[in-house]
Amino acid sequence: MTWRTFFLWGTIFGLLGVALGAFGAHALAEILEKNGRTNTFETAVRYQFYHAFALLATGLLYRKIPSREVRLAGILFVLGTLIFSGTLYVLCLTGISWLGAITPLGGLSLIGGWLALVVGVYKRKR
Repeated sequence: MTWRTFFLWGTIFGLLGVALGAFGAHALAEILEKNGRTNTFETAVRYQFYHAFALLATGLLYRKIPSREVRLAGILFVLGTLIFSGTLYVLCLTGISWLGAITPLGGLSLIGGWLALVVGVYKRKR
């Protein structure tokens, strides 16, 4: 993956975050309320946005510091967002409760991304 790939994922996640947030607040509000999942949906959107911004920053950083750790951080942010937010979206809309068991894997991936970013920045020689 290149810095542009991370930038592309960040912009896609940002775009979808706005669209899904608006869709959830308006078109899905009744379904989410009925399923008791409004807060869960909002969490999915919020974490998607956090990591859209993280991917934009990672893309910029990877362009300047093209290290394995920074690259790994970007990959983990993409996978983690897809798994974490993705499973929450499906859970909210379908009620398939076993997806809740997969969601933490996305969270661990996001944590791993932040850890890889810390290591990549720390290892950078001045």
